Amino acid sequence: MDCVAWERKVLIAPESSRDSHADVAAIHSQSPGTFHFPVVRPAYLPLYPTNTTIMLDLQDFIKERGGDPEKIRDSQRRRHAPVEVVDEVIALWDDHRKTQYSATQIGSEINAVQKEIGMKKKNKENADDLLKKKEDLQKQKKDKEDEATAKLATLNAKAKSIGNYVHESVPISDNEDNNVTEREWKPEAGLGAKTEQTLSHHQIVTRLAGYDSERAIKLVGHRGYCLTGYGLFLNQALINYGLEFLFNKGYTPNQPPFFMNRNQMAKTAQLEQFDEELYKVTGDGEEKYLIATSEQPLSALHSEEWIQGGQLPIKYAGYSTCFRKEAGKHGKEAWGLFRVHQFEKIEQFIFCKPEDSWKHFDEMIAASEEFYKSLGLPYRVVSIVSGALNNAAAKKYDLEAWFPFQQEYKELVSCSNCTDYQTRELEVRYGVKKAKEAPGGGRKEYVHALNATLCATERTLCCIMENYQTPDGFKVPEVLRKYIPGQPEFLPYVAELPKEITVVAGQKKK
Repeated sequence: MDCVAWERKVLIAPESSRDSHADVAAIHSQSPGTFHFPVVRPAYLPLYPTNTTIMLDLQDFIKERGGDPEKIRDSQRRRHAPVEVVDEVIALWDDHRKTQYSATQIGSEINAVQKEIGMKKKNKENADDLLKKKEDLQKQKKDKEDEATAKLATLNAKAKSIGNYVHESVPISDNEDNNVTEREWKPEAGLGAKTEQTLSHHQIVTRLAGYDSERAIKLVGHRGYCLTGYGLFLNQALINYGLEFLFNKGYTPNQPPFFMNRNQMAKTAQLEQFDEELYKVTGDGEEKYLIATSEQPLSALHSEEWIQGGQLPIKYAGYSTCFRKEAGKHGKEAWGLFRVHQFEKIEQFIFCKPEDSWKHFDEMIAASEEFYKSLGLPYRVVSIVSGALNNAAAKKYDLEAWFPFQQEYKELVSCSNCTDYQTRELEVRYGVKKAKEAPGGGRKEYVHALNATLCATERTLCCIMENYQTPDGFKVPEVLRKYIPGQPEFLPYVAELPKEITVVAGQKKK
């Protein structure tokens, strides 16, 4: 396989260029002192490293290719991320290009010497000196090839640390206390009867006999749990309601695999997730990782594909069990079902035309809001500050719902527009811009990808229980009743609280 050099990034070449194994690039006429992008890279250059993720267009760094490096610097400032990395990438690119050019020049010398050797042999003359010269040049070329390979890896490693372009509407701060509340909603009337004390979600599910952590912890350790009885039925009701809700909005339900090959996961997950979040699966063959969200396999579902405009948007209602280490999370968030290592989630995922992605961003957060309104849960939508955005997101909204026991809003939904940051790495292509729209030639265009939680069911169940509790039990939200055996309106408490989890709002756990 050969590669197209610097056409969007270093990646596997189209079929038409893969049969070339020449020692020199097709175009290398300009001197090392000028920026020039060869059409076909020399055969020695490596394939794009599977453990590296370049998700910005490398041409955007180079003015001579129509790029605007200052725009990237400004985005880095907005993220409160290092700005100097942009200039480091440009310098590394130029250094790698010059090394590549040197290897190409040596290849040209080898070709010239080979012609001389041919002439000597044709004339039956001694060519030992030329053969020695060719051998020396081949060694020099190999050294330059190895040097270019190492420099390319360094370039890729540096470039992968740069995040997506931050949208102009994102609040600029590196402190999440400065997240901007866009809107709030609450039902007109209270949901449950007034209680003398407010119970926490883990107390309520315990009194409903819907949860067994003590025995589950014997099996898997900290944060293990079993859903039992109506706890299980309520969770399944949220799954079924969520899938039906999105299906009625034109989404295609999709239950993807629960684990991914490392090379595919590396293209959609950030590197820190491998250490902090993902579980590794070992066995025969390539190592795999359990998914932390269906967003990961769904984003890679159409990798290496060309999607026609008439096929867009592609809207998936992803349903999966999710697995997360949740390393370092302690305190109240570790109680009960709120933050666990295994949970179910319904996810919105959309591939769309680039010009439509912000319209879909608004539609996705609106769908999540409609869902939580139907459940009667008070919430607010907040715009996340630039310094807290992950690298893929150009903009992110969180929907935070009200938890009465802790007297605070907590995140239930995260909605992000990742534009073409993920799809470029995954090669989910849409078309090619005309040359006049892209200085120096046409560029491939990529679909935009967006993701938004609809419902992380266990966490949402925590919020529902706190808001729908009564002194005697739990009032079942109307929209969930038809999915539960007997369609109950009310579930009475059937168990007492163990002394070790008897907690009243405002008190610390004993």
